[in-house]
Amino acid sequence: MPVMHVQWDGPFSLEEIADVNDKRHDCGVYQVYGSHPIYGSDVLLYIGKTSDQTFADRLVQETWNYNQDAGNVRCYIGRLAGLKTPEDAEWSHQIDLVETLLIHSHWPAGNSRNIQSLGNHASEIADIHVLNWGQRRSLLSEVSGLMLTDRYNDMPNYHCYGDEENLLEV
Repeated sequence: MPVMHVQWDGPFSLEEIADVNDKRHDCGVYQVYGSHPIYGSDVLLYIGKTSDQTFADRLVQETWNYNQDAGNVRCYIGRLAGLKTPEDAEWSHQIDLVETLLIHSHWPAGNSRNIQSLGNHASEIADIHVLNWGQRRSLLSEVSGLMLTDRYNDMPNYHCYGDEENLLEV
């Protein structure tokens, strides 16, 4: 199972994010926290990605300044980490996979159209394991795609140890 490491930094205000602008280094996934009319204040609103532009360039395209408490919107940036930087195409693909798995497992309100869909990555997600390091905020420290896919739908019924008579269904 491929393990992907994400190193999180933050929080950054919308103004501070303008400094996160190194063309080769400042791309990956990000989280946005702020007020939501139903879920309350200071909650995870959105998980996004950028691979062809910096965090600064991408986040200024968002409309977080229209949030009901825009002065308190905070961003966390996640850079993929490992032993060696992959080629750009592979790096971008890994960013896509990480974003898809994080959205699908955390259900941020602002990602409502993508929460239930694994999109083009459904066949790969079961094999992905994401470890979130650093200032990960509300994200789980570990996320695996195994239970989020249909990988075990064809698994025969099983039982709890010591209770062979009561079969459980997946």
